[in-house]
Amino acid sequence: MGPTTEEAAASSAPGVGRPTSPVAPTGLSSSEVNERRANRGFNEIPEKKVGLGRRLSSYLWGPIPWMIEAAMVLAAVLRNWDDFALILTLLLVNAAVGFWEEYQAGNAVAALRAHLAPRARVLRDQTWTTVPARELVPGDIVRVRMGDIVPADVLLLEDAALELDQSALTGESLPVTHRGGEPALSGAIVRRGEGTATVTAIGPETYLGRTAQLVAAARPASHLQRAILRIGDTLIALALGLALVIEAVSLLRGVSLLTSVQFALVLAVAAIPVAMPTVLSVTMAVGARTLAGEKAIVARLESMEELAGIDVLCSDKTGTLTQNVLRRGEPRPFGNTTAREVLASARLASRVEDHDPIDDAILASPDGPAPSGAYRVTRFVPFDPILKRTEATLIAPDGTTIRVSKGAPQAILELVGAPTEIRTALEETISEIARRGYRALGVARAEDRGPWQYLGVIPLFDPLRSDSVEVLAAIRSLGVQVKMVTGDQAAIARETARELGLEGAVTTPDDWTDAAARPERFEETTVFAQVFPEHKYAIVEGLQRDGHIVGMTGDGVNDAPALKKADVGIAVSGATDAARSAAAVVLTAPGLGIILTAIRQARQTFARMTSYAIYRIEETIRLLLFVTVTILVLGFFPISALQIVLIALLNDAAILAIAYDRTPISPTPVSWRMGRLLRVAGVLGVTGVVSSFLLLAVAIGPLHIAGGPLQTLLYLKLSVAGHFVIFLTRTEGPFWRSRPANVLLLSVLGTQTLASALALLGWLVQRVPPLWVVGVWGYAAIEVVLVDRAKRWAYGREDRAEPASRRRSSRSAPSPLLPWRWFFHDRHRHLSP
Repeated sequence: MGPTTEEAAASSAPGVGRPTSPVAPTGLSSSEVNERRANRGFNEIPEKKVGLGRRLSSYLWGPIPWMIEAAMVLAAVLRNWDDFALILTLLLVNAAVGFWEEYQAGNAVAALRAHLAPRARVLRDQTWTTVPARELVPGDIVRVRMGDIVPADVLLLEDAALELDQSALTGESLPVTHRGGEPALSGAIVRRGEGTATVTAIGPETYLGRTAQLVAAARPASHLQRAILRIGDTLIALALGLALVIEAVSLLRGVSLLTSVQFALVLAVAAIPVAMPTVLSVTMAVGARTLAGEKAIVARLESMEELAGIDVLCSDKTGTLTQNVLRRGEPRPFGNTTAREVLASARLASRVEDHDPIDDAILASPDGPAPSGAYRVTRFVPFDPILKRTEATLIAPDGTTIRVSKGAPQAILELVGAPTEIRTALEETISEIARRGYRALGVARAEDRGPWQYLGVIPLFDPLRSDSVEVLAAIRSLGVQVKMVTGDQAAIARETARELGLEGAVTTPDDWTDAAARPERFEETTVFAQVFPEHKYAIVEGLQRDGHIVGMTGDGVNDAPALKKADVGIAVSGATDAARSAAAVVLTAPGLGIILTAIRQARQTFARMTSYAIYRIEETIRLLLFVTVTILVLGFFPISALQIVLIALLNDAAILAIAYDRTPISPTPVSWRMGRLLRVAGVLGVTGVVSSFLLLAVAIGPLHIAGGPLQTLLYLKLSVAGHFVIFLTRTEGPFWRSRPANVLLLSVLGTQTLASALALLGWLVQRVPPLWVVGVWGYAAIEVVLVDRAKRWAYGREDRAEPASRRRSSRSAPSPLLPWRWFFHDRHRHLSP
């Protein structure tokens, strides 16, 4: 039986006296686990969750709902019950749709985060098993090794020797060594070593849990949030400004104060992009769910935007571009050593339970002595990414003590300090092996405390993945530079790059001695060889300084800083918990093909967001300018407040379908180019206003239409033609070259059929003849073709792509939140994991 709950709790906090001898690691039984979980709960820090009622009420409280509610109250005071009912419907539908879609999107994010939850290796019922870290209970016996995140506050047992990075917990910048009998804190990252420990505290009882309850971290706004805020600022300022103009002119012309205020409020509400945060959040959630099905989990929704914009991808070689299935060649011995002796020592320096790819390749050899059996291991140092070698101390069958080590040839050379003839033989052998695309594994041996002897090298070959060449070509065709980052020697990296079709300079960290020249060297380099994990951070920083949006792959604990620093950190299949926690995207299957799929999906998601943004800005301009100019110049209200609410209601009912549209994929990296977006939306909006005035001129001129029928005619035109614009904003080229998804097509046609039925039957609006309805649809179809030409002209003026540095600089920090920004900021932020 494991330690009691009381014993475990006694040693949970730093500074509390610890037992002099750890408890034997026998583990808990399933019944004990269930009993302790019932008393102590799960190993997780409780999140402050907003209740269902409060979440629902939040959609009825705030600057935007207040405006709708004020318009509703004014309608009741004026006894315009049709207006009152429809405005109330608008309020409730907006709240219901917003709540449901964001609730669904939030569930999608929670499901994705569940995939990323850390796991722990635990001893239960006398058997080692892997469980989610949240299921640990005090008294559990866990095993941690390099790359793991300590899953709870623990007490290390006798076999443990760990180097822990506690910088995020205690502020200590350097790793701290912990041995058996000492506590380790939840959240610490195991930099080196491995060992067994007993859980002493979980969840809110841990040091991390207590700290989290004292600090409420506020993240800065993401790039997407900044874009939403900027668009919201533009449209709200425009809507409120023109609404005030309408109100002033109406009062000067003797219109009732209540009537004019109600109309101005309704117009402003219809023009303000109430649904924008919901649509964009749902669009990203849909894209993230799609990527999860393709084995790429997006840790933060905002990462979809960055993924769509990366223009440099720094890819690991092993396991990403190659199969990560090493095969060994014939050993190359030095001096009087035989090939069999080289292989035998390499096998003794390997450990089967670690399932290390190099160990597996060596141990898979049919010949040579097994590392177990006659040899007894007294000490084993697992592979260290800094030292780049393993080392074992063993007692041979004859009772003598030997030491063996295997690892990177240069690391073994530093260990041995070999004479010149060995160094020369090593260089010649490595060069010959590298020309064949092989890696070299150095092997050394020492008798007891005697000097090390360099026995020789073993060639290792990691074949390329069958799709690597094709996938790299496809990624480059999307305007993304691919740079290979590997710890291999330069000669091996050069040969691998040649097979992959990567052309360009090959550099090593020795070439970066001049800090001022680093960005230029990074820009020119295609292959970074002999790279240690800490060099990845410098590579990312240098490329970002040159204006690039960088994606970086990694899998180890030491890759975490570079993954965090990169615009899109990508933890590849099999990555450590530390790497997964730092990454924006986590791959659950090997290969670079998933990244290609992720880039395409992200760009499609981004295209959906920009399509909606352009459409929403265009609709605000179209409606506001037409109504305002008509009132100012012609002196009458072209449509009623009720009809404005109908347009907004039908708009919101259909536009969420854009999250499922199949928009074209950009052939180049994308970003929020707000000036371009506003110009295109402005051209579309102004041409729509001109079209509306042409119809108005024909209606009041040759056709002599006035009063209620004229308002119904204009309402139907604004609704049908305005909604058709969504088909134009999907592409930069002719709209007919890209068919919209069925769900978007049917939603638009369905809502506009309903709008036409209201006009034909005279429900809520004055009835008009069927011929008028047919004429409006035909007029809207002609307008779509003409406005599409204006759109292409607007895009044509922007053919020269902005440099990357300008794209980056356009992502400036937003100004302080204005009152109306509360809605946009809060509606989106809670979806971020």
